[in-house]
Amino acid sequence: MRLVLASLSAILLAGCGQSSANDPPAEGCAIAAETLGHFMRVPEGQFVKGAGALYPEEAPEMTLHVSAFEILDHEVTNLEFAGFVEATGFVTEAEQSVIDGRVGAGSAVFMMPGERANPAETWSLVSGASWRAPEGPGSDIAGRELHPVVHVSLADARAYAEWAGGRLPDEVEWEYAASLGLADPAVPVSGAFTADGTLIANTWQGFFPLSDTASDGFAGRAPAGCFPPSAIGLYDMIGNVWEWTETPFGEGTQTIKGGSYLCADNYCRRYRPAARHPQESDFSSSHIGFRIVRDITPAD
Repeated sequence: MRLVLASLSAILLAGCGQSSANDPPAEGCAIAAETLGHFMRVPEGQFVKGAGALYPEEAPEMTLHVSAFEILDHEVTNLEFAGFVEATGFVTEAEQSVIDGRVGAGSAVFMMPGERANPAETWSLVSGASWRAPEGPGSDIAGRELHPVVHVSLADARAYAEWAGGRLPDEVEWEYAASLGLADPAVPVSGAFTADGTLIANTWQGFFPLSDTASDGFAGRAPAGCFPPSAIGLYDMIGNVWEWTETPFGEGTQTIKGGSYLCADNYCRRYRPAARHPQESDFSSSHIGFRIVRDITPAD
């Protein structure tokens, strides 16, 4: 996998450094391409799952023990997914649905306020929207190689994880890693905001869905690694894009975690480790991505 990424990353400029904690990220910021694929070790331990529950589905609180594992320190990027596709010829479910001419083919695209003919029309099922063309036909990922890959279904994410020598995290692993990363464990939103209100994750500022001031520096997705890492060195666990997990939510649905750039104070508020949401397993959209984990054996 790294050899494929090395050839692809030759076309990229190295990412810029992080901005200071009091300023929004600079335009063009991103994790450096040569550091992609780095895993952090999450130590064995206990945590309270569902701590600070805000919505009914997040309860009840329970103390759980979690074995050690390794987690990718960033969301899987377009560059990495392109390497996977180049090496395997993989076709995502969104792409295959168009090839097969299925009813409802394509993937869901969120329309930002300035892109809508009708302010109420926020989502559109776009035939031809895919990881290669995030806004649909005519769009591409040129210049966005270090953005998180989107328009991937659960099966697509699983296929990448297997190729990359890992797997998707289950909900407990994901929430444990996100909880350990909080700047202040007593404040569930401290993965998104500092005590003085400084924005440290890509969320929605303004009244969703009518106005996004983009005061965090981004209207839409941000490149991986533009915001400060968590207390255990993980980027974008909170905000930016939702992340698939291996935990079912209900019949035909899977649990996604972390919130996205569409989470606002007046809507969603799922930029907390305990937040969870159901998503149809075969669904893909412009605000769902993933990261992978690896098991640690006794020899490790």
